[in-house]
Amino acid sequence: MTTMPTSTIAGQGTKERDAAGPQSAARRDSSPRRTAQGRQTRAAWSLAAPFLALFLAFMLLPVVWSMLMSLTDTKSADLRTPLSVSFTGFDNYIRLFQDPQFFTALQNTAVFVLVGLPLTLAAGLAAAVALDRGIRRFRAVFRVGFYLPVITSVVAVAVVWKTLLEPQAGLVNTVLAWFGIDGPAWLADTRFALPVMILMAVWRNLGTVMIIMLAGLQSVPQSLMEAAELDGAGAWQRFWRVTFPLLRPALLLTAVTTGIGYLQFFDEPFVMTDGGPLDSTLSATLYAYKQFGNGNYDMASAAGYVVFVLIIALTVLQFRVLRDKD
Repeated sequence: MTTMPTSTIAGQGTKERDAAGPQSAARRDSSPRRTAQGRQTRAAWSLAAPFLALFLAFMLLPVVWSMLMSLTDTKSADLRTPLSVSFTGFDNYIRLFQDPQFFTALQNTAVFVLVGLPLTLAAGLAAAVALDRGIRRFRAVFRVGFYLPVITSVVAVAVVWKTLLEPQAGLVNTVLAWFGIDGPAWLADTRFALPVMILMAVWRNLGTVMIIMLAGLQSVPQSLMEAAELDGAGAWQRFWRVTFPLLRPALLLTAVTTGIGYLQFFDEPFVMTDGGPLDSTLSATLYAYKQFGNGNYDMASAAGYVVFVLIIALTVLQFRVLRDKD
């Protein structure tokens, strides 16, 4: 029987240990690290689980369910048997655009956005410029005064405006009567109801635009203004050619957020006119709400998704127009 020398076996064992040594050390080092990563992963999921549960229950599920309702003939009577509804495809959307009342609602919403949005941005920018360069005394008072309507409940604001615009005892018509002017029934006249709501929305939302624009104005480097002044640029040229281009990100932010809010124009007509007179203040979201109240869940869901598509279209347009070209 041939025996292998002890030195040879020992040498091979040493070599094997040397070869396996780094791998074993790596495994020994990686094992605690994997354990720590596993604990961090479990902790992260346990912390995120409440948010995910609420998001799935109150955001994702209603969105998917409303999408399905817009493609079926779901009515209020189908709530007990939701699986018995029939798939109708895009018939609800076709019926929606065949409804003259929905076209009136879209038209009112478009006027509210196309008139109210530029006015709000212009008024907010003017207030920001006045607070940044013009008004020196009681600046904090003006800031609070401009921003106070933003943090006030829109329902409370609408009720106050409705009281002020009362045709007989309202403050507005009372002041007009001092000058011999017979004020109209502002909210009962189809010529004035929607413009009054646009004016109210501008007054209520210019505070948000003012705050963001004021932050943008205060971030403009003073050296650029001084250089432009040395080049002979006047006040208007310095504002239009130096300050305004630097305000583009703030302008984009305010335009997008305000535009989204205006396309969901609902609270003011709901509280003040209920869409009247003669649907002159009926908005697309108020139309969807009324369809929902009448039990037409399919039409209400379809109207809601039309508004959703309009919001996407307006946002994409604003990004293309107002994004930084550099």
